[in-house]
Amino acid sequence: MLVAGLLFACMGVLIKLASAHFSSNEIVFYRSFFGLLLVVAMMIHQHTSHVTAHWRSHLWRSLSGAIAMMLFFYCLTTLPLATAITLNYTSSLFLTVLTLVVFKDRFHLPVTVSLGLGFCGVILLLHPTLEREQFISGLMGLASGFLGAVALLNVRQLGQLGEPAMRVVFYLNLVATLMSGIVMTQNEVHSVSLNNLPLLIAIGASATLAQIALTRAYNLGHTQVVSSLSFSTIAFGSLFGLILWKETLPISGWIGIALIIASGVLSLKLSPKHEA
Repeated sequence: MLVAGLLFACMGVLIKLASAHFSSNEIVFYRSFFGLLLVVAMMIHQHTSHVTAHWRSHLWRSLSGAIAMMLFFYCLTTLPLATAITLNYTSSLFLTVLTLVVFKDRFHLPVTVSLGLGFCGVILLLHPTLEREQFISGLMGLASGFLGAVALLNVRQLGQLGEPAMRVVFYLNLVATLMSGIVMTQNEVHSVSLNNLPLLIAIGASATLAQIALTRAYNLGHTQVVSSLSFSTIAFGSLFGLILWKETLPISGWIGIALIIASGVLSLKLSPKHEA
């Protein structure tokens, strides 16, 4: 999970660099397309088949994950790196809420207080941290967090069904490539040159390797440990943003980030556990 956290943060850096050449939808397309090529090569090498009996679960995971990715990549091109990543990582809060709702569990006081702190952190991070023209991007970041939670819930279910990580990532990249490709062609398509091609390949490679590491972590590791370590992406992203772009936030913004991280860890720890 630490490897995945570092790779996701690196992906965020590469996306911000690539945004000088391409739109966010174009970046999603190339990220997914190059990632798909990498996954197919790895599946052939490992003799992993794409055939599955759980195509509906893969479809829901891939659709929610692809839309979440498109929203998140847009936020990365318009918001400070730490802010965009943190809003995307509200997925842990939404995952706790979805788990409670899906399994009809009670919102007992500790979980409710934990979630409340997290969403107070969201308010601190969104306002007055963001400029007025960035507020819509902030809401899109929250939407990416919610859809990311739906995707994570499906990843857990697919893991319990015995689906290999490589197959899960294969279908995500396939659906994301098709969806972003359709959207991309509705607007101006920028040319790919020898100067910006390495950026696109690096985005696809880092994102795909991070997805594989994340999926394996959730499939094989202790859920609480994995979930807690996933927030390392925020720390890596904050460090990269500070070093590369001198991105700083007001004290209220950093307090908001701290509340979201603490709430995410606590809510995942306190929420009821369900096995297949």
